[in-house]
Amino acid sequence: MLVIVVENVPPRLRGRLALWLLEIRAGVYVGKVSRRIREMIWEQVETGVDEGNAVMVWATNTESGFDFLTLGANRRIPVEMDGIKLVSFLPESSEVLS
Repeated sequence: MLVIVVENVPPRLRGRLALWLLEIRAGVYVGKVSRRIREMIWEQVETGVDEGNAVMVWATNTESGFDFLTLGANRRIPVEMDGIKLVSFLPESSEVLS
């Protein structure tokens, strides 16, 4: 199973993703593809994301049962701890750090 979520990306990238995956909600694509096709799709996302952001999640043989990649500016960033990938939140840009 593969899931890709995109935000603020050009329509041409959304159309490209719709060629291989089913868009079940605006910007949310799902499908079952091989590793090779998954990597090819992610290359398309990397070249077409422009100022937007994207996350790709797929089932794999890890402790959590999945892995993911992110691309673009987002408050959520992947952090690996003890071999498990978690998500950390950056502070909101309006917050003042002391």
